[in-house]
Amino acid sequence: MTAARSLLFNIAFFTWTTVCCFGLLWMLLLPRRQMVHVVEWYMSTIHFLERTILGLDYEVRGQENLPREGSYVLAAKHQSAWETMKLHLLLDDPAVILKRELLWVPIWGWYAAKAKMISVDRGARGRAIASMVEGARSVKAEGRPIVIFPQGTRTAVGRYLPYRVGVAVLYKELNIPIVPMALNSGIYWGRRSFRKHAGRIVVEFLPPIQPGLSRDAVMAELESRLEAASDRLVVEAGGPPTVKPSRPLPNGAPAAVP
Repeated sequence: MTAARSLLFNIAFFTWTTVCCFGLLWMLLLPRRQMVHVVEWYMSTIHFLERTILGLDYEVRGQENLPREGSYVLAAKHQSAWETMKLHLLLDDPAVILKRELLWVPIWGWYAAKAKMISVDRGARGRAIASMVEGARSVKAEGRPIVIFPQGTRTAVGRYLPYRVGVAVLYKELNIPIVPMALNSGIYWGRRSFRKHAGRIVVEFLPPIQPGLSRDAVMAELESRLEAASDRLVVEAGGPPTVKPSRPLPNGAPAAVP
């Protein structure tokens, strides 16, 4: 049954997404904020397909921890593609940090550029951080939330990847709070997995980390809290906790969406 539902969902998802990508090209002529409302509608239709075909829904906890005014950094755990399709339903007009090559993808990249996402050239090394901060300053001036995946890529349930320094740079340079976002999506929607499982994904916003900590201190605080909360949600859903290696892994370039 799971395989059949997964097949039906994938067919429906890719067919509907193709129809929307081409059929909604006209919205690129709209003002940016109006186009974002259409994106939110599209994301809600994907949620409808998840509920009706897969039997997959989600629950949000800790919404009171989201700042009501002003910009902030949302540091999100990233276990699957599922959460990337929910950010516009969970947050008000987020700007997601993503690798520059995604803007080159025909049609999809046009929408991302119009929505004013923050692109990063990860091959430029030091310049990548500078360009990320520059784009984030513009988003901060608009009062929008800035989304970053601090581990830099999708991380399977139970696996550990080190946290990258980009999130701490944003925190220090912009002087705004970090809101950690824990989840357990990987239990139901695996990384690069065909099978999707019925159930209830939990997303939890943790209390903000207020400005004022050193770079090392905020990195340690974020990782400690976000890993513990995500492990708790994963274990609640019957999954394994993360096993952290005894020998530290090297940090890499600034985090970005895969």
